[in-house]
Amino acid sequence: MPKVVLVIGGVAVGLVALKILGPLIAMLIVLGVIALPVVGYLMLDPSQRRRLRAQGRKRLGS
Repeated sequence: MPKVVLVIGGVAVGLVALKILGPLIAMLIVLGVIALPVVGYLMLDPSQRRRLRAQGRKRLGS
């Protein structure tokens, strides 16, 4: 349930940014929000990535 609230809030913020700042700036904000976690994940060592994936699987199983 909390993830749904975050998604709805993100969409609302995106729409407000689109209305206030214009489409180009809003698109750059959205791309930045998506790119930051991806870049952070790619900066991890292979052993850290394995540990992160294992932790995610462990949470799914519990």
